[in-house]
Amino acid sequence: MDIHKELDARGLHCPLPILKAKKALADMDSGQLLKVLATDPGSMRDFQAFCRQTGNELVEQQAPADGEFVHVLRRR
Repeated sequence: MDIHKELDARGLHCPLPILKAKKALADMDSGQLLKVLATDPGSMRDFQAFCRQTGNELVEQQAPADGEFVHVLRRR
């Protein structure tokens, strides 16, 4: 997977990971991938809802045992 930008949102709580991702996506071209690292467990459902509402594609989500969540979004 060719990630174009990575965002470190670890230690931030809702809604900051979403707001930072929204800002990062605004600076990207259509089709590019954004990888977001987060520690907020609510980020799983937050990014699902964000992508449904904005039309961006949620390419992948991972919830490893270490508590660090990974979200990969494709800019619409």
